[in-house]
Order: sequence, then C-alpha cells, then structure tokens
Amino acid sequence: MENIANAVDSSEALARDVGAVARIGAVPSMLQMICEETGMGFAAVARVTDATWTACAVLDKVEFGLKPGGQLQLHTTLCFESRVARMAIVIDDFSESEKYREHHTPAIYGLKSYISVPIVLPSGEYFGNLCAIDTRAATVSDPKIVRMFEVFANLIGMQLDSEQRQWSTESQLTQERETATLREQFIAVLGHDLRSPLAAVSATAELLSRREAEPDVAAIGHRLKRSALRMARLIDDVMDFARGRMGSGMTVALKEETDLGVYLRAVVDEHCMAYPSRTVNCSIVVDASARCDLARLQQLMSNLLANALTHGSPDAPVVVSAVVESRTLLLSVSNAGEPIPSRLLARVFEPYWRPKSSEPGGGLGLGLYICKQIVEAHAGTLEVSSSAKDGTRFTARIPL
Repeated sequence: MENIANAVDSSEALARDVGAVARIGAVPSMLQMICEETGMGFAAVARVTDATWTACAVLDKVEFGLKPGGQLQLHTTLCFESRVARMAIVIDDFSESEKYREHHTPAIYGLKSYISVPIVLPSGEYFGNLCAIDTRAATVSDPKIVRMFEVFANLIGMQLDSEQRQWSTESQLTQERETATLREQFIAVLGHDLRSPLAAVSATAELLSRREAEPDVAAIGHRLKRSALRMARLIDDVMDFARGRMGSGMTVALKEETDLGVYLRAVVDEHCMAYPSRTVNCSIVVDASARCDLARLQQLMSNLLANALTHGSPDAPVVVSAVVESRTLLLSVSNAGEPIPSRLLARVFEPYWRPKSSEPGGGLGLGLYICKQIVEAHAGTLEVSSSAKDGTRFTARIPL
C-alpha cells in the first residue's frame, strides 16, 4: 500500500511539474530559437529525477515521437549523467568524441549531436535539463550556443521557482481557510454546546442556594454557583481569544452610556458575593457619559478584579477605583501580596502566561490578555506596576 501511495504522489508531482513548464509562455519560443540557432531538429525541457526522465515541453521537427508527459528510461539518457555531475554535456559529433564514442545513448537513439544543460532552481534544487538532439552532427560547442542554453536554463529555473512559491502560498492560504473554518466550528461548540449544559447547572445551583431551611444544601448551591460563574468566564475568555486569533481582533459595539458607574459597581458587588471572606474597598465616581462597549468594560472590570482576588494576599483588601479625569476613564484595581518581578511585568499580558506561583485550576492565563485587548479596542492603554510596598496595580486609561 505504501508503494502504491508513493507512486501516486510521484505521478501527481510529475504532472504538476509538466504543467508548471507549460505555463511558462516563453518556453516554445526558446525551443524554436534553439533549433534555429543549432540546426538541430529536436529540443526539449525535461524533468529529471533520480528515477525518471519526463518531457515537459517539446519541439520535434524530426518525428522523434516524444510529447509532453512522455518518458524515457532514465539510464538510456545522458541527462542522468548531467544530473549527477551537475554539468552541461555538449557533443558536436559522437563519432569524434573520445569520451562518448562508445556510449550506449547514441547507439540506442541513433544520435550524432547532443547538448544538455542543467536547470537548477535558485534554491539549489535540481529540476531537470534543457536539451537538444539530432541524427546529424551540429556545432553546439560554440561558446555562444552554450551560453544561450545556460541563459535559457536559468530563466526557466527562475520561472519555476516563482511558480513553486506561488503554489506554496496558495496552499498555505487554503490551509489557513481550513483552519479558520475549524476555529469557527470551535467557537460554535463553545458558544452553544458548552453554554447549554452550563445554563442548566447554573439554574440548579440557584434553586439549591435558595433552600435556606437546609443550610448545608444552600451552601452547596452557592459553591456550585461560583463554579458555574467561573466556567462561564473561562468560556468567554477562550471565545474572545479564538476570535482575536482569527484576525478580527477584539470586537466592540460602541454606544453612549450614561450609567457606566452603576454597571461597574454591579460587577464589584457580584464578586463580593462570590468571595464573602474577602474585603474589597471600592470607589467608583463616574459622573460623565461615555461612548463605549458596556459589556466589554464590565468584562474588563471583572477580569481585573478576579485576578486581584485570586493572586492577592487574602489578609489585605483589594482596592478598586474608577474616576473620570479630563474626559478619560481611569480604572484601577490593586492588591497586596508578593510582587511580580520586574523582568516578568512585560509578560503578564501574554496569552496563556501564568506566574509559577499560580495554583492549579486557577484559569487559562487569558484574562489579562483579554483585558489589554478590550482597552486597546477602546483606544486606551493598560499598564501594570508592582512592588512590595505598594502591591500590584493595574490601571486602564480609556478616552470617553
């Protein structure tokens, strides 16, 4: 089976090479000029591998009988020897050549004159030979004739190289389209197939949390709600990351919002309920309207706050601030705890990056990356500072 597959691949490759030469519009004119200048009756461009000799383009004035796609036994040709030596073979008259007088090639094909020049691509890959033959003697060793063959072979090599690069580019584009389709399917799975069962889990958790007469059951409900909320955030993060890597970037729907502060405060309240043992000092004073994507800014606040609660010291409060200065929203979240080393500060916004101190199951490492994408989509900036004295602070500056 493997041999059959290799034979199919080889056949397809040869057909592609024959087609590549056929698409070089200048080749017929080159072959015509070769025959006119040398007086020879047969000229061809041949694809020569370590196993095959295949005609790609032919000008046959002597009825040699070979057409494009036709093949000769490799070892019956001198192109095989030219390929091994990577040198031209030029013979005016086989009967007068000390080296090739007794060679089997002229005996097999009844040849008198012969010239074959290697076609080598700019990459160094050996493609084949530009050759001409005749049953009559011809003066092909003239330096001008040899030079003409070399120039034509170089031109063919450059055109074939360009053809290969174009084919490679088109192949890569096809693969990119297939990859994009897979990404879209992946997003669809996340958006539907994961959210649907998660919604059922969330509804169950809500019912359990309301059974105040059974404290143990209610506590389980609250824990389940927190887990479902965390799962929902993970799904959101992965979907946003996948969309961004598809080339569209972070999408925002900007519109005028007059109650931005209220909605940011709602995000903080939600986290306070999810982390009842933690202290969050919050100061949100946003008294100006803002043209923004409300859901994205809530996501920004949620990710920054979740990051602070996860990695900050549990014995110190998390400080949240949002204020408008000079038509710019300054949103900051800070926490105490072990500082981020200065050499790592530039990496905190990289996707999938997490500090070594992170606990297993703490997230995918996409939260801060998405925060930066949200801020930049609003034409703003997101910065981080960290020290033992002042703790770790993330500050977003977003023009309103």
